[in-house]
Order: sequence, then C-alpha cells, then structure tokens
Amino acid sequence: MTSDISTRIEGRAGRITLTRPKALNALSYDMCKAIAAALDNWENDDTVQIILIDAEGDRAFCAGGDIAAIYHQGKAGDYAEARAFWADEYRMNNRLATYPKPIVSFMQGYVMGGGVGVGCHVQHRIVGDTTRLAMPECGIGLVPDVGGTALLAAAPGHLGEYLGLTGARMKAGDAIRAGFADHYIAESDWDTLKQQLIETGDITALTATLHPAPDSTLAQKQDLIDELFSAGTLQDLFQRLEDNSSDLAEETLQSLRHHAPLAMATSLQLIRRQRPTPNLKDALTWEYRCTYRAQEQGDFLEGIRAQVIDKDRTPQWTHASPADLTQAEIDRMLEPLRESELRF
Repeated sequence: MTSDISTRIEGRAGRITLTRPKALNALSYDMCKAIAAALDNWENDDTVQIILIDAEGDRAFCAGGDIAAIYHQGKAGDYAEARAFWADEYRMNNRLATYPKPIVSFMQGYVMGGGVGVGCHVQHRIVGDTTRLAMPECGIGLVPDVGGTALLAAAPGHLGEYLGLTGARMKAGDAIRAGFADHYIAESDWDTLKQQLIETGDITALTATLHPAPDSTLAQKQDLIDELFSAGTLQDLFQRLEDNSSDLAEETLQSLRHHAPLAMATSLQLIRRQRPTPNLKDALTWEYRCTYRAQEQGDFLEGIRAQVIDKDRTPQWTHASPADLTQAEIDRMLEPLRESELRF
C-alpha cells in the first residue's frame, strides 16, 4: 500500500482519501490499485453502507495522472508499465460507475484527467466554489480518457467537442450543466455532510445540504459553440473558427493551435462515435486503443516533454496542422488491439 492514499472504514462509510496534496493528488498506479482493492473489500461488507471519496488540500481533488514517470519509461522504450496502469485504471473507473453501493465524491480545486475518472463516474458528484474541472489531454498529445469521452458525448449539444478539444476549465455551474457533476454544495458545509453520511450511511442526508447550482457560462455560449463545433472534420472546424469574428472563436482557435492535431481529430471521432448511446465500457475500450498506442505512435511523449519535463510549451507535433492529417492515421489509432484489447 502507499502513503499517497488512505482507505479505511469510519462508522457506516468506506473512506477513500487522496493524500498527496503537494502533488495536487496526482493519481499513481499504486493509488489506483488501492482504490480498486478497497472497493473489492467493501462490496460484501455489511458494515459499509456508503463510500466517500475525497482528497486532502485546498488546491486539488486530483489534477490528473502521474505522467512524468510515463515519460521516462516511454523514452526508454518501456511501454508496458503505462499500458498496464491504464488498463487497471480504466477497469477501476468502470467499477466505480457500476458499484452496488452509493458513492459520493467531493471534488474541490483542480479535477482533471485521472481525477475525472475517480470522481465523475460515481452516483453522487459534489462540486464547490473552488472546483476547476477539465479534460486537457489534447494539450499533451493524448485523447480524453478515463471514460471522459462518454461524459463528453452525453453533454448538451456540441459542448463535448468544445470541452474535449480545448480542455476548457469548468466551474461548478458549468460542470453540472455538462454532466460531470450533480450537486453544488458550499465547501464550508462539506465536513458536516461527510460526518452525517459516516454516522447514518444514509444518502438522503445529501438532499438537505444542496444549494442552487451557480450560473453556467457554457449555457450562455451554447448556441455559438454548437454552431462552431458541429463542423464535420477538424479541418472544417478550424475553418469555421477562422471565419467567425467572435471573441469565443478567436480564443478557441488560439487554444487549438497549441494542441496536437492527431489527438484532436481522434477525440472528435471518439466523442461522435459515442454520442448516439454513450456507454462507459465502450468509451474505455476505444480510449484504451489510443492510449495503448500513444507513447509509440502518437504525440504523447512530446506533449509531456513540452508541458511537464522541459516546460518550454513548444511541442513539435507530428502534424503541423489539421491539413496534414489523413483519415487513415486517425483510424489507425482506433483499430482493435486483438489479444491486447481491454477486458473487464
């Protein structure tokens, strides 16, 4: 077990607390395995009636996966450890979504990438005033994963494409509108609510604490986002953004020009493939095909180098622009993995 996470039983609740606040509670492989083990241990334990997931520190619930180690492994030609991590992480994500007991997540501060996988697939997802939730993977040459494409596909209109490609950060009201959270509760009330849930094991204690959701800026931008992000291809989207004179179009275009074209185009395909009937297992299966290949065939290692290792913020993507991409390259990222396919 690891000191970066605490799993224990208090009263009628199973408690999972991420305990590495100095690292913004970034999710390591050991932390992922500890969550999975706790869920296994508590499923048939009648003393545990409810699960609470939270994190230490004010800055982050979980700001993503621990990707620096993946970079060094990948540069050494060792892809196996990251692939094993993703496979076990995705199975854990699905376990959280299908768990037979109520699970409540308390998501303060940064909630990104792997943090979305831990906090946003459970039945009761709480956000507060400090919450800043995002799927920023295209900025490091990866697709939104941990089941994020299922959440993005289920978002109203074309918000999913906008959030998935730009990595835009959502405050509480936006997170609720986009379907990444359920309830807004003032963070000053969280400790009292947790204690009630621990003592009673009764999820109805949650309803007495709810506050009206804050306004959503995404709601105000919805019509223009839908107009822009209904474009058929990534190249079409760039053209629409270039032709549109709005501040939103200009800001979005500047953001997307810094992101990996292959990751963005593949993300568009993943989200749209999911949209008719979003399904978490399908999303995780397709995402795994991309992450399995990301170190060896994609732009992931270069994205980590530019953003995390060297921090020069000038990644040299495989494709200079969407015009350089072919459909065959996108399709190749999504091909079945045969014997390496993700299994639940």
